[in-house]
Amino acid sequence: MEYVIEMLGIRKEFPGIVANDNITLQLRKGEIHALLGENGAGKSTLMSMLFGMYQPDKGQIKLNGKEVKITNPNVATALGIGMVHQHFKLVHNFTTTENIVLGIEPKKGLTMDIASAAKRVAELSEKYGLNVDPYAKIEDITVGMQQRVEIMKMLYRDANILIFDEPTAVLTPQEIDDLMEIMKGLIKEGKSIIIITHKLKEIKAVADRCSVIRRGKYIGTVDVKTTSEAEMAKMMVGRNVNFKVDKTPATPKETILKVDNVSVLNNKKVLGLKNFNLEVRAGEIVGIAGVEGNGQSELVEAITGLRKIEEGKVFIKNKEITSLPIRDRIESGIAHIPEDRQKRGLVLDYTIEENMILERFNKAPFSKHGILKFPVIREYAQKIVDAFDVRAGQGASTPARALSGGNQQKAIIGREIELNPELLIAVQPTRGLDVGSIEYIHKRLVEQRDKGKAVLLVSLELDEVLNVSDRIAVVNAGELIGIVDTANTNENEIGLMMAGVKGDTTNE
Repeated sequence: MEYVIEMLGIRKEFPGIVANDNITLQLRKGEIHALLGENGAGKSTLMSMLFGMYQPDKGQIKLNGKEVKITNPNVATALGIGMVHQHFKLVHNFTTTENIVLGIEPKKGLTMDIASAAKRVAELSEKYGLNVDPYAKIEDITVGMQQRVEIMKMLYRDANILIFDEPTAVLTPQEIDDLMEIMKGLIKEGKSIIIITHKLKEIKAVADRCSVIRRGKYIGTVDVKTTSEAEMAKMMVGRNVNFKVDKTPATPKETILKVDNVSVLNNKKVLGLKNFNLEVRAGEIVGIAGVEGNGQSELVEAITGLRKIEEGKVFIKNKEITSLPIRDRIESGIAHIPEDRQKRGLVLDYTIEENMILERFNKAPFSKHGILKFPVIREYAQKIVDAFDVRAGQGASTPARALSGGNQQKAIIGREIELNPELLIAVQPTRGLDVGSIEYIHKRLVEQRDKGKAVLLVSLELDEVLNVSDRIAVVNAGELIGIVDTANTNENEIGLMMAGVKGDTTNE
C-alpha cells in the first residue's frame, strides 16, 4: 500500500501532560483522512508535528516511504505539506494576494511584483473554484472567504498534502457545503487531505477513512462508509453517547426576563434589532433560531449591557435594567456564556483560577479589604475544573491560553453556572465541542431549567435549538418572525421562518 505520509509511534510530552502517546497515522495518496477525537485529545499537537511546529520526542515521520525530519514549517512547506489552522494566520489590512505571497514575495528587480502574483492567484482560484478576489482586503471579506485565502496559501506553495484543523468551526451551513465541494475538487487534482474534526456528520460527508485518538492514545482507523456515527462516537469518547437530550416537558413559572419593544443599532449604525418582544420564564429554555447576523448578537448585548438600547425596556423579575451598568446586571441575576470565548469570555493571559472569579473578585469570600484570597480562589476554581471536566496540564493554575478551545469553553460554562443566576444566557454554548462535551453541556442547561432558572439559548445549530429548547423564537433581519412550541414544530417550519416566512404565533 502506497502511503504519502506515515507517522509511526509518535510521542509528545508537555509539562504535566502526555499529548501524544505512541500514535500512528497513515495517509494514502488521494484520500480525505479524518482525524477524530475529543477536545484536547491531541489532534492538533499531532498535526503540528507534521507541519514542523513541534518536534516529536519519539517516533518517525515518513514521506513517500522515506524518513524525514521536519524541523520547522518552512521544511514542511518545502516538502509539500500545508496547513490551515483553526485560528487563521492572516494580516488583516493586507490584500488576499499580499497574504498569499507573504514570505515568498515575487520580485521584479528590487520591487515586489504583485501583478504577476495576483494573476497566479486568479488562475489558482479559477482552477479550484475558490472565487478569491486577488485585490480584496482581508478585513472586508467573510470568514469563509478568509479560509479560502488560507487554502490558496497552500496551493500557491504547491502543497500536495493539506491539513485542515477544525475547518468548519467558524462557517455557516452553506459555507460548510462549499468547503466540502472544494475538498473533493482538491482530491480530484491529486492532493491528499487530513481533516481534524469532531463533527461526525462532516466525516460521513467527505472522508474516506477515519483515525480516532482518545486522551493522547491511538484507538484505531475505520472505513467511513461502513462505520456508523454512533460507532465512531463510541471510539472517540469511550462510551455510548446519547444524541437526543433527555428531558421532561417544562413547567414554566413566573416571567424572569422581559424584553419589551426593544430596538438597538448594530455596528453599521442601523437598526440591528427592531421593536423586539420576548419573555423567558423560570423553568423553561427559550431558543433563538436564525441565520448568523440577524440580530442575535444585538439582542444578547442589549440584555447583558454590552450595547446601548435605543428604545424599549428590559426587565429582570419586574425590575427595569435598561440602563443599568453591567456589574449591576450580573448582581440582578444574569449570567452570560458569550459567543466569542477568546474575546469576551476569558482573559487569555490570566490563569483559570483568575478567570473563574472575574465577576466576583471584589466580594467575600474571594477578597477582603481589596486583597485577593488565593487559597479560597484556588479551591473554588478547582471545583469548577473538576465538575466540568476542564482538561488542563497544570490544573487551575494553567494560563487560559494553554487550554484547547473546547476546554476554554467548558471553563466559561462552569463559571457562569456557578454564579447560580436567575437567567442564564447561553450563546453558541457548544461551538467547537465534541459529542461527549455537547451531551454534557445540554444536560447542564436542562438541569438549570429544572432548578427553576430561566435559560435563553442562542445557537446557529438548528439541531441544537430543536433538541434543547422548550419554545423557539425565530429571528430574521432583526425582527421576531414568530415563537413556536418545540413539540409542535419541525426543522422545515423553522427553516422557512428563518428565511423570513411568518409563522403561526398564536400559541404564545
